[in-house]
Amino acid sequence: MNTGRPASTRLRWWWVGGSALVLAVVVVGAVMVGPIALSPADIVRSVVDRLPFIGLDTGLSDRSEAILWEIRMPRVVLAVLVGSMLSAAGAAYQGVFRNPLADPYLLGAGAGAGLGATVAIVYAPATSGWIIDPLPVAAFGGAIGGVALAYALGYTVRRGRTAVTLILAGVAVAAFLTALQTFLQQRESDTLREVYGWILGSLNTAGWGEVSLVAPYVVVCLSVVLVGRRLLDILAVGDTEAGTLGVRPGRVRLIFVVFATLGTAAVVSVSGLIGFVGIIVPHTVRLLTSASYRVVVPISILLGGAFLVLADIIARVAVAPAEIPIGVVTAIIGAPFFAVVLRTSKGITS
Repeated sequence: MNTGRPASTRLRWWWVGGSALVLAVVVVGAVMVGPIALSPADIVRSVVDRLPFIGLDTGLSDRSEAILWEIRMPRVVLAVLVGSMLSAAGAAYQGVFRNPLADPYLLGAGAGAGLGATVAIVYAPATSGWIIDPLPVAAFGGAIGGVALAYALGYTVRRGRTAVTLILAGVAVAAFLTALQTFLQQRESDTLREVYGWILGSLNTAGWGEVSLVAPYVVVCLSVVLVGRRLLDILAVGDTEAGTLGVRPGRVRLIFVVFATLGTAAVVSVSGLIGFVGIIVPHTVRLLTSASYRVVVPISILLGGAFLVLADIIARVAVAPAEIPIGVVTAIIGAPFFAVVLRTSKGITS
């Protein structure tokens, strides 16, 4: 794929600094947006007041403090985690499969999560008395199960270690799981609204519980993708060439798929199926910086968080006081972007 940028492997400090600044500005803006006005100074003072050994008069009422820390801040933090993970997973999948159109749901993670969530909604509708909410657990298990099934199917085929075979297996598994989900929805039509509400994605119920639930997975998975990102550049030259450099393509591909899928499953279990983030952000990074994954992965992590926070702002204010599902916002932006990528891609390698 021709990105129009040199494949420099150096991570420039101004790329990192600029991306971090964009993320910080968008986060502050997201925390400010809402019926109760909060200024940047209010936010900064409240954050400083929460630091160890520092006591500061924030000037905020108890109500404003509660809105800041119990409603807006966890939602923004969760958006950063989800956006960063989906972007990094998309970059990893594109590198592993050498496919510019690959995204975190390529091997059936999205279909599996959707089926798991549907099963939880249909068969465990009254969850208020449960110690653990079964919906995120079922969505997480479904996503992991979908990718495991695709990998198992791919490896039963001759030359199953190739990227093309795994992609085709993922398509088959996703179609099968989606069919099962549709069957359940038709049998239990009274749950359609709730199922579609989850599938379209939302952060409006985000709290610190959801943040603490997914943060460990995101930190571990992002760390693995970051540390191993140079191997994605090696895979880009092809399996045969990578083998001559001492890299075992099948093993490397499996490691990236496992951790990218694990992180994706964790975040979609609490956010729903937010699409196109894993395509939009890595490709934008390539256009603005470099085609090397040593650059694409870390910058995608920063700008992925910023992108989803910005999408969440749009979802909140576009038809206020109502709210648009965040997946609708990313789809409106992502579908035309996908078409542009499809037209400008010089080819999809296997």
